[in-house]
Amino acid sequence: MLSAVPLAVRPHFAVSTVTCRAHHTRWSEPDPGGAHRLVLVRRGRFRRWADGVEADLDPTMAYLAAPGEEERFAHPAGGDLCTSVVVSPRLWDGPWTGTTVYVDARVDLAHRRLLAAARGGDVDYALTEELLGLVAAATGHRQGRPTNLADRALVAAAREAIVTDHPDAAGLCPLAALLGASPYRLSRVFSREMGVSLTRYRNRVRVGRVLRHIENMESGEGTAHGLAALAADLGFADQAHLTRTVREHLGHTPTALRRLLGRRGRGPTAITR
Repeated sequence: MLSAVPLAVRPHFAVSTVTCRAHHTRWSEPDPGGAHRLVLVRRGRFRRWADGVEADLDPTMAYLAAPGEEERFAHPAGGDLCTSVVVSPRLWDGPWTGTTVYVDARVDLAHRRLLAAARGGDVDYALTEELLGLVAAATGHRQGRPTNLADRALVAAAREAIVTDHPDAAGLCPLAALLGASPYRLSRVFSREMGVSLTRYRNRVRVGRVLRHIENMESGEGTAHGLAALAADLGFADQAHLTRTVREHLGHTPTALRRLLGRRGRGPTAITR
């Protein structure tokens, strides 16, 4: 039920696509980790238990695994597709402790740039530089550990409603009513636990959908769905609002992103914070 396809392998790193087709609510048997790994979710959702700490993973949350951690996994939402990045201490001498990582839009773009570099074939320079940029961005976006189970459950429920596009997630007040919390408490707890506001998190999810749309267009899998129609589908006021939000999160317009994510003319992207 678990398969891995190598995208790039060198003595000091390995990048793989990992597909899981499991569907179970129970925790898997413990598995001691043996490497420094960054795992980013491309599609789907699942849960991870590591050294007594549980985490909900989806395309907005990744995790760093440290050697020796005991891991368990559960897949109540079905299968998922991930990118696994294994690095050696010789390649990366920066901070690395097992933890959950908030994948903001810039980390998401760095992830997609890594996958585009893997398709380009220049493993020793282009892909390696993209990999180092991705790891640097991800290790600088760690999530604070939740202070109590109730707050953690509230944040997880809010994230799930936003990621799954629940109708009540279109506004803060209806989302709070859906979750049985006051808007003030939901906003305060979410900002404290995630390190970003609910507004920014929702926009980050929408920017991720814009990136996916652009990638599909570049690969020929998309349709002639214009940005104005996409803006309406994603709940933006208009195309200009979509463009402003994308630029705010990524520093690029949708037009520039088409060039960045295309097969030609790629160079490493600086990730600024």
